[in-house]
Amino acid sequence: MAGGLAEGGSGRTGAIARLSNATSQLGAARGVYLGRRSTKLHVALYRWSRGRLGSRVPGWPEARIALVNHTGARSGKARTSPLMYVADGETVAVVASKAGQPSHPAWLHNLIAHPETTIEIGAERRPVRARVAGPGERERLWPRFVAAFPSYGYYQRQAAPRQIPLVLLEPR
Repeated sequence: MAGGLAEGGSGRTGAIARLSNATSQLGAARGVYLGRRSTKLHVALYRWSRGRLGSRVPGWPEARIALVNHTGARSGKARTSPLMYVADGETVAVVASKAGQPSHPAWLHNLIAHPETTIEIGAERRPVRARVAGPGERERLWPRFVAAFPSYGYYQRQAAPRQIPLVLLEPR
């Protein structure tokens, strides 16, 4: 990652990346998980701009965001979560980090209960089926998440002994 935080780079991109990383880790260390409080605005901006706003993590060009639609496991309500993803061929992988908190995010439980769903990447909506990645798949994909957004390594240490799951969203 030339000029980025991973190589101790400087300049505007490096400073933005460092600020983004530090803010993320500070919030996680203090148990701050914005969840629903920031989601509605993020989703509205993403949809309004057809993914031109809200589809990247500032300072981390490989950290791309998709909107994952899901149905409440108990409530049955339609929900949408903006989640960082890694493309793996036609499959989209997302990480259930909850910023390193000790419990899984609600959207993970929702996708397990109702795996048939849709995702939005930019202006495109795709029908997918969700499943939790197996150990080999997680081992192969986890380094790609950490490379795209290094705070995931910190989140995993914070979440211990919980292993942060990856969810595969496969085309249907």
